[in-house]
Amino acid sequence: MKIIEDKRAPNPRRVRIFLAEKGIEVPFENLDIMREEHHTEAIKSLNPMQRIPILVLDDGETISESIAICRYFEALHPAPALMGTTPLEIAQIEMWQRRIELMLLQSIAHVLRHTNEAMAGLEKPQVPEWGEVNRPKIVTMLSLLNDHMEGREFIATDSYTVADITALVAADFMRVIKIKLDGLENLQRWYESVSTRPSAKA
Repeated sequence: MKIIEDKRAPNPRRVRIFLAEKGIEVPFENLDIMREEHHTEAIKSLNPMQRIPILVLDDGETISESIAICRYFEALHPAPALMGTTPLEIAQIEMWQRRIELMLLQSIAHVLRHTNEAMAGLEKPQVPEWGEVNRPKIVTMLSLLNDHMEGREFIATDSYTVADITALVAADFMRVIKIKLDGLENLQRWYESVSTRPSAKA
């Protein structure tokens, strides 16, 4: 078993944090997406989308997409539960994880990939106007999250979950497009707490 990743990319980091929270050790094989090392026939044979991370099982079966990989390990190692244990928890975590993934993490990626000339090889065509359209979407989602976090320690339930992992990775990823949590007191408090967890260094 191994996970193919680029350690600098946000989605592989989500998986690493998830595994660290569960105490699961998996070998990692690093490649450089800036050199388009994921655009090869070898990677295409593992994931036709040619995106990372990719989990390669011992029998050769592969799983790609960060949350799909996390679900696999959650099923194998239910404790500590990072995706919920009751129907309500599972739904709440999925709801917030999905919102953060689509409305925050993805928008950050659009800004970076469409406005940074260094990313032109990865985003074809690059549409700078589309990148800039996503900046206010990020601000709107951060404001929504800040309101939601009033009096809360974690995003989805009373414990740390994959929704917090996705949000933490998004918050750190925002640095590359120079958006900060300034003025968002509830989110800043949450960030200062979750970023000190040992898994955040994964």
